[in-house]
Amino acid sequence: METSRTTPTRTGIEIAYRDSGEPSVAGSADVPPVPVVLVHGMGGDGGTWHRFARALVARGRRVLVPDLRGHGRSARAASYQFEEFGADVVEVCDNLGLTRVDLVGHSLGGHAASLAAQARPGLVRRLVIEEAPLPLRPGDPEQVFANRLPSLPELWHATTSVIRHPRAVFAFDRSMTGSAIEQFRRPDPLWWDRLPGIEADTLILRGGPGGMVDPHKLESAVAAIPKCRVVVFPGGHSIHRDRYGEFAAQVLPFLMQPQAS
Repeated sequence: METSRTTPTRTGIEIAYRDSGEPSVAGSADVPPVPVVLVHGMGGDGGTWHRFARALVARGRRVLVPDLRGHGRSARAASYQFEEFGADVVEVCDNLGLTRVDLVGHSLGGHAASLAAQARPGLVRRLVIEEAPLPLRPGDPEQVFANRLPSLPELWHATTSVIRHPRAVFAFDRSMTGSAIEQFRRPDPLWWDRLPGIEADTLILRGGPGGMVDPHKLESAVAAIPKCRVVVFPGGHSIHRDRYGEFAAQVLPFLMQPQAS
């Protein structure tokens, strides 16, 4: 039975999460019954994962779905640095006594998951990064966001998010938007330098023309992560939402297959 709880971070931020509890189906010798942690994107909450979480639970996996700081039922914060989102994910795992997990993250949640896998390589068995915008590398041209009209895919994503998850949209702390834009404008060489330290088997999911992942930077990221492959989908930014069948067909087998020796 799923329960809703909160847990504090070391900085005093209360992070809300949903926990499916211990699986009713035991894991086999080939598939460790490690929990799966699902991390939503900016402006959303854990509700975006309901369908996929049910599929995982039906396969005998314990599923944890946190709301990031400033989202959903979690507390708002004075600071929204990307590193803090990653640290919050690690702290939820630590507070629950989890020593090994599979991490799946969408957009900002995917970036937070990558930061968690960099900070605590031994924690993450498998890592799925869905449509997470990649940081700038040193020498990349600066991102320009000011006075830019949103694209049609971005408008579609925003509009449908309001319709499908209105509570998430209204709970979102919009003060983090400026912080996120400023961070995306700055190169993040440390993130790039730490990619080779990711020990998890990694699957990166990229949307088509409506996505937010630069294919050229993606090539560099894949080359740096030791065990990594990419699947490209048609469509846009929310693959797990808008193309669920194709998403599940790739991600469920990836999470259920035995760990490579």
